[in-house]
Amino acid sequence: MKFNKILSFALMAVSAIAFTACESDDPDTGKSVIVTGNTVKNDFDKWLEANYNKPYNIDFKYRYEDIEGDFDYYLVPARYEDAITMAHLVKYLCVETYNEVAGVDFTRQYFPKMFYTVGEWEYKNNGTFILGTAEGGRKIFLAGLNYLPQCLEMGADAMNYYYFKTIHHEFTHILNQTRPMPSAFQTVTYDSYVADLWSEPPYNSGFEARGYVSSYAQHSYTEDFAEVMSIYITYDEASWNELITTAGASGADLINQKLDLVKEYLYTTFNIDIDELRSVIQRRQKEVMSGNVDLSDLTVK
Repeated sequence: MKFNKILSFALMAVSAIAFTACESDDPDTGKSVIVTGNTVKNDFDKWLEANYNKPYNIDFKYRYEDIEGDFDYYLVPARYEDAITMAHLVKYLCVETYNEVAGVDFTRQYFPKMFYTVGEWEYKNNGTFILGTAEGGRKIFLAGLNYLPQCLEMGADAMNYYYFKTIHHEFTHILNQTRPMPSAFQTVTYDSYVADLWSEPPYNSGFEARGYVSSYAQHSYTEDFAEVMSIYITYDEASWNELITTAGASGADLINQKLDLVKEYLYTTFNIDIDELRSVIQRRQKEVMSGNVDLSDLTVK
């Protein structure tokens, strides 16, 4: 009898503890379980808001966020000073270039809504590395910002090769995702695309004679189209003419066929004269490289 009383008391105690535990598990509906960052906006954040967010609804991400990158690669954050420089360069050489040539409404409608920057390149196991990517027509991933000071010292060719050709290349993909490229482009060199073999012998040289503006253009017709567009507008006239001369008569004919289709696409679809676009880019590049553009000012006007 005494044992039964003890057991009954113990069960009552357990029930009371269980009841109390259930009560403590009830959520506090007045408090969110999602904790947002409490980062205080610095001068760069305020400048980005005034120059990217408000006028274009573009998010220029310079703080490291692993979810925005590719987990297959080891990435590091971009240095703060280099991110500031790149934000100025993208604004002056890309965003405002399209404003000037196609109008601000075009830029607001088509230009990617996010830039995500990191300090290092994405190195592949075949000896190549990724300079940037475009995702879903909305985002451009831009790598290697920590090499920006050296590239600036090397000049416009290095800047274009490592950064701005990449941006224009990826923006071309975004335009193609919005409005498809002409089907005729696929047929110009339809039988000589080599996919991932583009960086290996014999495809990594002599590509001009086969009708390609770069070795990477041999990957696929979509990459070919973006390479023709981005290389043409970032090369000055002398550099482009040198490429055409290197291609020889047969290669030059194929490249010019592709260029004509790219020109027609831009003009009929977006009312953009590619030669005007090229001229504006070349002018703005010279202004940057001559030191006439302040790449560090964070004054909010």
